[in-house]
Order: sequence, then structure tokens, then C-alpha cells
Amino acid sequence: MTYTQQIETIRSQTLAMIAELTKNPKPSYKIEDQSVSWESYLARLQGTVEWCNAQLAASDPVEIRTTAGS
Repeated sequence: MTYTQQIETIRSQTLAMIAELTKNPKPSYKIEDQSVSWESYLARLQGTVEWCNAQLAASDPVEIRTTAGS
């Protein structure tokens, strides 16, 4: 599996997690000294997608066309 394929897989899996989380949202809660914030979790997932997008954009070949005049 190439680097690009790995990033695409991570992005796809993360988008699926976001879809599931937003389809069935859960409230944030605190148990003893531990808290679970679904909003923070969603933000981290969205950050992962943004990182994947940046990695994929950076790995795409770029073609620059120029014309020369005389």
C-alpha cells in the first residue's frame, strides 16, 4: 500500500466515524475525574480529515505550463 493510499484510507475511515458520530450524537459527560467531550472528539476527527487533505494535496504532482515569447 502506497503512502497516498494509506492517507486515503485514514481519511475514509475518519469520515465514516464522523458520519456515525453526527448521526447518533451523544452528550458529553463526566465520571469521577474523567470527562468525555464528544464535541472535542468530533473536532479532533475533523482535524484528522484536514491533515489528510493537506497530505494528499501536497503529494499530488503539479504541472506548470508556461509559454515563451520572442
